[in-house]
Amino acid sequence: MSFTKWNFIMTVFGIFSFLFDIGVDLWISIKYFQQELYLFGLLTIFFALASTLIVQAFSYSWFKDDSAVHSHGSMKYVLLFHVFLAGTLLRYWYAVKHGYQATYKHGRQKCEEETKKQAVYDMTDLSMLRFFKTYLESTPQLLLQLYILMELGQITILQYISILVSVFSISWSTVDYQMSLRKSLPGTKGISMGLPLLFYTIYKFFTLMSWIVSVVFLLTCNTYVFAGLLAVLGGAGLCWAWMLDTDFCNTKRMEILYRAVVGIILIFTFFNVKGSKTRVPISVYYFVRVLSTSGILTLCFYLRPAFARTFIFAVLSVATVVTLGLGILSMILYYACFHPSLHYTGQTKGDTVDGIICTEQSRIKNFMMP
Repeated sequence: MSFTKWNFIMTVFGIFSFLFDIGVDLWISIKYFQQELYLFGLLTIFFALASTLIVQAFSYSWFKDDSAVHSHGSMKYVLLFHVFLAGTLLRYWYAVKHGYQATYKHGRQKCEEETKKQAVYDMTDLSMLRFFKTYLESTPQLLLQLYILMELGQITILQYISILVSVFSISWSTVDYQMSLRKSLPGTKGISMGLPLLFYTIYKFFTLMSWIVSVVFLLTCNTYVFAGLLAVLGGAGLCWAWMLDTDFCNTKRMEILYRAVVGIILIFTFFNVKGSKTRVPISVYYFVRVLSTSGILTLCFYLRPAFARTFIFAVLSVATVVTLGLGILSMILYYACFHPSLHYTGQTKGDTVDGIICTEQSRIKNFMMP
């Protein structure tokens, strides 16, 4: 495992990005209340608070799991940080501390290797928590901002900034999660820079953005159908995680919460939930995605014909179809030509889309694979 100076710089940058995201959420919610858009303000606060509470729960649970192996000080001290919703900042502190020791301090070779390994694990934990927060907060907020744009027709510069921040957050956390997780898994080759990373990014970003725009179309047409569709898809994702009998957490309560979060994530994008063979599930997933997108666009013509004749609907509907097609094509090319397991003899190939081999760090090896 390697931990470079670039990794250390990006960890420090992550602290500022984390604080900036909090500031943007507060600023936007205040602006909503000033504009008497109370529902939008409350929803912004709800998404931010709910995602933060869930992230704190997982973070504290992981500290408890690791306390027998790595000393993080008194668990009462750790609990206090999480009660005040500062658990992520505490993790950044340990990540910066171990990252600095791994990159700028040199000692015995064995100690250096252990420090680098711990720095990589710290970075991976943060990446996993950012990944949760992305799909529990940034993605719903992006839905909300696009809905305001389509429904009201006018939004402020601040709201445009919020949309850009959400898009960047979703893109960065998804790609960073993919790279960090593979970096931390012994016996797993990391994704290569260049075309492999480009195709993976296009696949995730285009399929996700296409689906978000489609869902916003449905929200503008009929709130109840929108809620029903998300409930069905989220329930299907939860049932799939339950059927696979995931074993990511050490307690039953946290495992149930984890499966619920997996269900929410699967509403928006596909991930290999348990490192199993996924060629059939991923094919079914995107087949359903194509049918759902087509159905939503068709419903818009019947439920809101006036909206379906607007210029913005015409542009965004074409963009939705094109990006979905390009995203699926990029996915096929990525798994057929560029997936790390195709060119790595240390991994079993077989009939697997996201196969995983690992004998260490049970939390990491049982997490969702890209």
